[in-house]
Amino acid sequence: MRTEVRELTSAEFSAADEVWREYHGTAGDPGRDRIFATFLAGQIVSLARCRRHPGGLEVDGVFTPEGCRNKGYARTTMAALVTACHNDDLHMYAVESLAGFYSEFGFISIPERNLPPRIRERYTWAAGNMEGAEVRPMFRRAGL
Repeated sequence: MRTEVRELTSAEFSAADEVWREYHGTAGDPGRDRIFATFLAGQIVSLARCRRHPGGLEVDGVFTPEGCRNKGYARTTMAALVTACHNDDLHMYAVESLAGFYSEFGFISIPERNLPPRIRERYTWAAGNMEGAEVRPMFRRAGL
C-alpha cells in the first residue's frame, strides 16, 4: 500500500487533532501552525507540526500512533516538514531518546538559553532541569 505525505489544509486540522488526542491532547491552530502528515489508505499514520512563535519556529507534535510505529512514517513526515520549512531556523525540545533521530534532519543540541523566549516558556515547569524532564533543546539552521 502506498503512502501519501503532505501538508494539511486548515480544514483537515480536526483530523490531526483526533490523532493527537493520544499525544498530550495536542491540537493545531490554523493561525500559527503548519501540520504535515503521512497517510496510508487515507488514514493519518504520522504527524509533525511547525508552530510560529514570536521570535522563532518550533517543531513539535511529532507523533505516530502505536500500531503504526517502526515503519518509517515519522521519518517521512519529518522529512516533509524540514523540506517545506527549510527557509527558517527551526527549534525544538526533543525527547531525549529521540535526539539521534532529529539529528538526521540537521538538528543539533543547544543550550536552553539559545531557544527563543516564547519557546523556552513552554518548559518553565522544568526549572532548567532538562535532563530531569528528559528533553533536549535542539536547533536546525535554515537551508536544505
